[in-house]
Amino acid sequence: MALFLAYDPSTNPLNTNEWAFPVCEVLHILGFAVAIGTITMVDLRLLGIGMKKESAADLWRDTFPWTLAGLALVLISGPLIFSSDPNMYLRNASFRFKLTMLALALIYNYTIHRWVALKKAPGGLSFLTGAISLALWISVVFGGIFIAFV
Repeated sequence: MALFLAYDPSTNPLNTNEWAFPVCEVLHILGFAVAIGTITMVDLRLLGIGMKKESAADLWRDTFPWTLAGLALVLISGPLIFSSDPNMYLRNASFRFKLTMLALALIYNYTIHRWVALKKAPGGLSFLTGAISLALWISVVFGGIFIAFV
């Protein structure tokens, strides 16, 4: 934390170039839209709501490259955005909530969610897994949205 206290955000290229920060934000949101959108497709299948012609396992495999690409974009652009004013982000409760939910969602997505999606799990387990996944990812999104308001 002491390292960030000595950091001067006014020298960061994201703060000195008119277009750098907005472009980085757009890429961050685009990455989240792709990643969460593809995960939601699998979740809706697990919930029995959509994509009924495809199995959850097929959807997982088909969307995996897109999910990974979206998450890669998020995990590159996010730290860049953070670097624009780390002290503000570290003091922001919504930011800390978002990071906590992101860590939980990523762990859940690549363990339990993946296992249930790739196996022919019973309906109740599939439904619960999809619902928990949606709740985690919605929490990440709302944590990010409320950074501006906290």
